[in-house]
Amino acid sequence: MLAVFKKELRSYFTSMTGYVFMAFFVAVVGIYFLAYNLNYGYPYFTYSLSSASFVYIIIVPILTMRIIAEERKQKTDQLLLTAPVSIVKIILGKYLSLLAILAIPIAMFCLYPLILTQFGKINFQMTYTGILGYFLLGATFMAVGMFISSITESMVIAAVLSFGVLFLSYMCTGLADFISSEASASYIGFMLIAILVGVIMYIMTANYTMSAVICLALMVADTVLYFVKSSLFESALPNMLNALSLTKKFSDLSSGMFDLTAIVYYISVSGLFIFFTVQSVQKRRYS
Repeated sequence: MLAVFKKELRSYFTSMTGYVFMAFFVAVVGIYFLAYNLNYGYPYFTYSLSSASFVYIIIVPILTMRIIAEERKQKTDQLLLTAPVSIVKIILGKYLSLLAILAIPIAMFCLYPLILTQFGKINFQMTYTGILGYFLLGATFMAVGMFISSITESMVIAAVLSFGVLFLSYMCTGLADFISSEASASYIGFMLIAILVGVIMYIMTANYTMSAVICLALMVADTVLYFVKSSLFESALPNMLNALSLTKKFSDLSSGMFDLTAIVYYISVSGLFIFFTVQSVQKRRYS
């Protein structure tokens, strides 16, 4: 695992990828810090982080698109798949290299509150809790992007899909406000989700029959539940979208509240997508 970690980390610094990622990241957050905290005298650095959270949607797909997809395209993944190292250690090594690249600018952000102390009193607990939440948000986004990179050998497709998924997650809370709380709206929404699940299963397994069966089973279950007890569908889709929003938990942490459930949520989602990545690569190993 350590060898994979060093190899991946070195690759970010032997190319421009790592430097561009960190420079763009620091520049965007720095602009908000300059505008809100220094220019307007707003004492909460977490406000700048919240405003700059959209930057993950742009930079994470670019950083993660090559991590597995490039090796699949160049067939160099065969060397890893036949190496006497478990797939779990390989994936963890790659993921930890992503976290290391993310941790460098995050460490720089830890200095920003100290700058603000020159102008007044700062709530350090609130500020550093928000920075922790910002790091966990980025770590979760990277886990999602790494998984998407594992299901395709095209870096462009990986980047586009990652951007789409992260953008939808970012917009989930806003979309939930526009969706009607009526049971019929949730029913139609779940039917569309069933179709989406079927498409994703087909991309992952290339098994049309299994994907179609899963999609049909979900649609039948959705229909039966709707006609048996439609009250279950009232506000069900908006509630689900709020639960799927990765940025909603960050709002709790950025407000200064040390929400243990938010931390567990981010760690759990990251672990889940790492597990999905392992299974995706494992399937290729034995195919």
